[in-house]
Amino acid sequence: MRKYYLDTSKVTFTVTRPAEPKTEFGGTKQKVDKQTRQPEWVVEVLAMEPEGGEVIRVTVTGEQPKVNQGQPVRFENLEAIPWANNGKNGVAYRASSIQPAQQNRAA
Repeated sequence: MRKYYLDTSKVTFTVTRPAEPKTEFGGTKQKVDKQTRQPEWVVEVLAMEPEGGEVIRVTVTGEQPKVNQGQPVRFENLEAIPWANNGKNGVAYRASSIQPAQQNRAA
């Protein structure tokens, strides 16, 4: 399937649930990236743009992201990956990293 990198310049992201281990469906063992062998984590965020918002779950690889509920964050290389399986379909989100968002300071 194709991957699509997203333009997030007009989107703000706020953590709704801190990072948790990504596991196989119905399993308890944490998934690891096939290439890097690093653990995968899922962070749930509210993605807000001028037209509205949506809660999405974004997978990141490496050390557990240190983010808290309500914290503004930004993603590097956020991609949308369409999927279809057994008559169901959707979009998975993956990013190369997550960091705290820069706060704009009032003058």
